[in-house]
Amino acid sequence: MAVAVDPGIEAYASAIVAVARVEGALARVEDELFRFARTAEANSALRDRLIDERLSAGVRIEVVEELLGGRAHPQTVAAASYVVQSGRARQLTEIADAVAALAAAERSQIVAEVRSAIDLDEGQRDRLATALQSTTGKQVSVRVIVDPQVVGGLVVTLGDTVIDGSVARRLAQVRASLIGA
Repeated sequence: MAVAVDPGIEAYASAIVAVARVEGALARVEDELFRFARTAEANSALRDRLIDERLSAGVRIEVVEELLGGRAHPQTVAAASYVVQSGRARQLTEIADAVAALAAAERSQIVAEVRSAIDLDEGQRDRLATALQSTTGKQVSVRVIVDPQVVGGLVVTLGDTVIDGSVARRLAQVRASLIGA
């Protein structure tokens, strides 16, 4: 499975992974960059600040440093700043996903993107990873995205496969059956 379609995204992700690996912080950078990208994706005001080319790169990097500085590994701050400074903030999510996929591949794992209305604790993540491993036959790295639109249950994406066990989907099915009846 290809890590990313756009060679630019793959190049940025490879560079971030290489530096984080050398720094001994790959797992942490991978996780923090993934969470930061999802936060920016969900927060239109933040996303707009990061992609606003009317603002200087320095101002946009200050936004990154203000949000991550002191909370995230310095390499995470540097990676996010690198993406923003390079004019790739619109692709932050794709780059973070590619970083997660490359890091997982180094651990001989695949990434499962899990959307849930609430964050999952470590035990829940471990049980889910075990269940997905028994289904796929591969080691699975679980990345949780908190998405209130899921309402309850989970939506799991493994490569091109989507397993939608969300309450939102079940409600949509009930609604469709009532309208169709």
